[in-house]
Amino acid sequence: MTEPVVRLASGASGASGELGALGALGQDPPLPAFAAPGRAAPSLRGKVDWQDATVVSVRPEGARAVTVRLALPVWHAHVPGQHYMLRLTAADGYTAQRHYSVASPPDDTGHIELTVDRVEGGGEVSGHLHDVARPGDTMAVRGPLGGFFAWPGDRPVLLIGGGSGMVPLMAMIRHRRRRGLAVPMRVVACARTPEDLVYAAELAPLAGERHTILYSRSAPEGYPHPVGRLTAASLAPDAAEALAGDYEVFVCGSTGFAEHAGRLLTAAGVPTSRIRVERFG
Repeated sequence: MTEPVVRLASGASGASGELGALGALGQDPPLPAFAAPGRAAPSLRGKVDWQDATVVSVRPEGARAVTVRLALPVWHAHVPGQHYMLRLTAADGYTAQRHYSVASPPDDTGHIELTVDRVEGGGEVSGHLHDVARPGDTMAVRGPLGGFFAWPGDRPVLLIGGGSGMVPLMAMIRHRRRRGLAVPMRVVACARTPEDLVYAAELAPLAGERHTILYSRSAPEGYPHPVGRLTAASLAPDAAEALAGDYEVFVCGSTGFAEHAGRLLTAAGVPTSRIRVERFG
């Protein structure tokens, strides 16, 4: 996940987060419940303490990201889409902390995986995770947090991710597969180039899934779609199916990407009450 993160659809501001994401499109959706009872768990903010997690592994994820696997001594199962706070403390007492979405499914008991972009120009936390963190290191984490941008797996879903916006969506994909869920899932994954695509090996659709990979700058030979920004035409089949099937739609990416995708969805007739947006800034 890109750092820092503007959590517009998580934590205690979840309801106003949707308005912040979609209200700019000129449409004011009705305020949803922060976390629908029996579906998305409410945030555990205030109920979970900081704890020292141990780094199990650090592996590359595409050309610009790494996935850090952490073992947690105190385990709280998350709902796909929730996030953790991660805090680093220097020898002189200086601290830096960031929010990172969980990429792993909730069945990965005792562990979480965080996928983190390398930030151009540096980043205190992301730079440490890329260049310093090694197995056996410890770092403080707190979570899971957030209940608005969360999918427990009970409704058909359309996932639209740009770049590292695929991180919380991958938790949803893995959750569906791990549990053997039958609900339909549609995925639109957008990246600059094939090298920048995170989780490429897992984006081959399984039964009940349809995945569309879109590249904005360069694509491999034989690529079936126009290279460039997400368009109404490229999104049309999934938007139409989401509208007809009453899908829940999750959009995650940079502010520009999320607002653009939101406009395309609402222009296609998808109700804003069915669209949940998380933007990175």
